[in-house]
Formats: sequence, C-alpha cells, structure tokens
Amino acid sequence: MHVSHLTLHDFRSYASVDVELGPGVTAFVGRNGQGKTNLVEAVDYLSRLSSHRVASDAPLVRAGADQAVVRAAVVRDGRTAVLEVEINPGRSNRARINRSPLPRARELVGLVRTVVFSPEDLTLVKGDPSDRRRFLDDLLVLRAPRLAGVRADYDRVLKQRNSLLKTIGAARRGSSSQEAALATLAVWDDNLARTGAELLAARLDLVERLAPYVGKAYETVARGAGRDDAEIEYRPSFDLGDARDAAALAVRLLAEVERRRSDEIDRGISLVGPHRDDLLLSLAQGGGEQQLPVKGYASHGESWSFALALRLASYDLLRADGDDPILVLDDVFAELDTERRAQLAELVAGAEQVLVTAAVGADVPEALAGVRFTVAGGEVRRDA
Repeated sequence: MHVSHLTLHDFRSYASVDVELGPGVTAFVGRNGQGKTNLVEAVDYLSRLSSHRVASDAPLVRAGADQAVVRAAVVRDGRTAVLEVEINPGRSNRARINRSPLPRARELVGLVRTVVFSPEDLTLVKGDPSDRRRFLDDLLVLRAPRLAGVRADYDRVLKQRNSLLKTIGAARRGSSSQEAALATLAVWDDNLARTGAELLAARLDLVERLAPYVGKAYETVARGAGRDDAEIEYRPSFDLGDARDAAALAVRLLAEVERRRSDEIDRGISLVGPHRDDLLLSLAQGGGEQQLPVKGYASHGESWSFALALRLASYDLLRADGDDPILVLDDVFAELDTERRAQLAELVAGAEQVLVTAAVGADVPEALAGVRFTVAGGEVRRDA
C-alpha cells in the first residue's frame, strides 16, 4: 500500500498543495514551522480520522477557512482508489471514495493504514494511562475498523452516565427524590457493560497478539543479546476472573459497576471500565531477576527503545494481517542518538512506503536515501 498523490485544501498552513508521491522513501526537509509535518499528518489523518498531534479537528483547518479537505490516491494490490475527507469542525465530517459519498465519515477508517513514529512517542512509556489506551485503540481500529463505532458508542455512554451520576449525587445531597434517576442509571449501567465489554475483549485479544512482536522488536532495537525481556500486560480496572469473551466480561463489568455504585454517585464519575484501564510496560532489571515497570525504572535510552519497539511491533502485526502499512517518521531522528537512528532506519528501509520529515537533510540516515522534497515558504519542491 502507498499514496501516489496527495492534495490538501485549507489544511493547516496550506491553502492548496499537490504532491506526487511513490513507493519507497520520501523525505520532506525544512525548518520548523514550514509545514513539512502537516503533509504526513494529512496522510495519517486519512488512516484514523484523528491527528497524532492534536486532540480535536479545529487546528487542522487553516486560519480563516471554514473547512479543510484531504484527498489522496491510494494504491493497493495494483488498484488505485481516491479517498477524500472534508473536515468540518463543530459539524459532521464528510468522506468520499472515488467521488462517491460515504454514509458516515468513519467508514473511511482503516482503508489506509499508517504507523507513525514521532517525538511524542515517549509519552507511551512515560505518560498517562490515557496515552497507552489511545495507542491500543488506534491500533484496534486499524485492524478492525468496525471498532471505531464501538469506541464512539462507549464514549457516548460514558459521557451520559457521568452526567447522570453528578445529577444523582446532587439530588442525594439535597435530599431530593432519586428513584427515577436511579432507574435511568440502571439502563446506562447495562449500556456501559455491553459496549465496554466489547471494547475490553478486543483490547485483551490485541495485547495477547501484540506481546510477542514487542519482545522481538525490543531485542532488535536494543541490540543486546537476550534482551527479549520487554513485556506488555493489560491492567483492567477490576478483577476479570477467567472472563475473556465479551458476554462474560459484560457480566463481570456490570457486577463491579453495581458494587461501586455508591462510590460513583459520591464522586460523580464512572470508576470502572475500559476508560480506567492501563497497559503495563516492563523490562527485566538487575540482571534479569525481576520485571519492573519501564515508567520510573528504565533509563532514557531504554524508554526510547521501548517506545520504538511498540511502534515496530504495531507495524509487524499489521503486516502479519496481510497488508504493508505506510510508515511515517515524523521528526523522530532528531530525538535519537546516532546508534538508534541507524538501527531504526535499517529496520524500516524495506517498507513499501516510508514518509520522513526532518529539519535538516543530515538528520535523514543514508539507509533512507530516496526522493527528497524541500518545504519552505508554503511551497513543496522536489529536489533534483
């Protein structure tokens, strides 16, 4: 899979730009603030309908414009399809395939698969649990696009349930009648258990499949004999027992919700469910005698190696599904020492398409020599 043509209208800093691309390595080189990352961000947005840089769509629309358009010709198994998304902050986005409108924009998700390496990847190791949950869910959706709907449904149920918990808590403090609100809460409890269990079952399966790839990727990145000790483990917010399928997990989740109901009403927030879970990352420390969390125990170099291993493992898992994702290396080489820079370049050089951004050309390793564009003053110019 690769993008052969990218067109942007009112996306980020670009009023309009067209870039011809191809398989192999393409590097966008330019000083900070010139718009090189905006180009690869647009490709990644087509993959997930979200950005790896910002949490909302509003910053993606050029100042003074009402909407942005990202259009790409994507080649897969020798066939080309034109994918397009119209970004409308505050309103529903629109999507098209070969100019034919899709009923919902999220049906575009997964048609392009990307794996992004960026300086922000260190937050996967050192950041909050929400960063690791997002990592899992983004990968889930790429592998099974229907789960985008499950995740959206769960977020909607969670928001409504939290609002109701606050209302019930206020009524309790004011001695008002709570009967009707509690009956409504029971309905939202069921919805939370049903959607949450489906998301939870998918995450558990993903972590089980991803774990072997993480160990192998870390061993490769760390370049150490026997350093296949990188492990990942899903940490739920409640005891799952031996439940693993969605039906059994729904029963366990609903029982825990009912058990914690008083605490939740007091605090006005849902205390159990996939939104409270975490992904534990660990490495053997002290000569391999004990697995300890990477966060808080690992060195800076080990943390970077683990972050790279998570991305490489994602790439390998997607390839095992039968598709070669587009690799995006967004300003990542400037953050790495010389050894890790060379290791990463060597590992990804054989991908069908690699898109690289760098502030200076010297940051792009020789192993990734390919087509190069200079990005400056709002223009994208292919070097001779």
